[in-house]
Amino acid sequence: MLQSLEVSPVVRQAQDAAARAAVLAGVRVGDESELERLREVEALLVTVWGTSQHGAPIPTDLLRSISHAGCNVTAAYTAGGVLCGAAVAIVSPGTAGMYSLIAGVLPGLGDAGVGFALKQYQRAWALARGIETMTWTFDPLVSRNARFNLTKLGAQAEEYLDDFYGPMADEINANDESDRLVAIWPLTSREAIDCSTGLPVAIALPAFTPDQVRGTGPDGHPSVALAAGSTWCRVPTDIVALRVGRPGEARAWRAATRALFTTAFASGLAAHGVTRSGWYRLATKGQQ
Repeated sequence: MLQSLEVSPVVRQAQDAAARAAVLAGVRVGDESELERLREVEALLVTVWGTSQHGAPIPTDLLRSISHAGCNVTAAYTAGGVLCGAAVAIVSPGTAGMYSLIAGVLPGLGDAGVGFALKQYQRAWALARGIETMTWTFDPLVSRNARFNLTKLGAQAEEYLDDFYGPMADEINANDESDRLVAIWPLTSREAIDCSTGLPVAIALPAFTPDQVRGTGPDGHPSVALAAGSTWCRVPTDIVALRVGRPGEARAWRAATRALFTTAFASGLAAHGVTRSGWYRLATKGQQ
């Protein structure tokens, strides 16, 4: 059960939204601090990221320390008590914000709503402690995650980080530079509240003419266009498979996306959402 320091309307809304998300996903979500359960969380993260036990994304001892420090370790369990998802976050100095380190669900549950339930629980957890912003990084080429972060949750991104983590050896990130976008999630924004109730802002790629195309991707198809007052940028639908099957093309996508986002953010644009087909909408910061 969520424990609030105070129950304001926005905290109550977040708690209710988190509870609904858990029900819809068919899971029980809550804080985790027990050692044996934290070992299960480590094992789940190893499974999701395809690493060995000796290269766990976050080992049990660190999970234990994060929980003991009063930060956030969230776990989701099926009705049968099986761990199926986890998320970990720390609190920034002065409790000005919350930094999400990792979040993942078991393979095969990507469309079950478990990830959404985890993030809504974290939102309620933060707001109950007076924290109104959550931040994390994500690979801009993984369009599924990008859409979840920017469209389904209501976060935005306006900062691009080159090779942020350096070389990574897990199965998802291997053989590519670890460029990241920084997601900023204002937890009390109208977008975050609407998204928490299952009503995200609709992001649809508008029709554009050949003269509106500003670039083509490594696959030879349009990847940048100006339409409906926004810049639209396409990324691959499955970069993980592309890294394995056509690594040269994957590297070309990385270079092209890095150049575009760096230029766009320097000009005052921000990423506001992503379509199902992998097109980012870039518009002036604060523009809806």
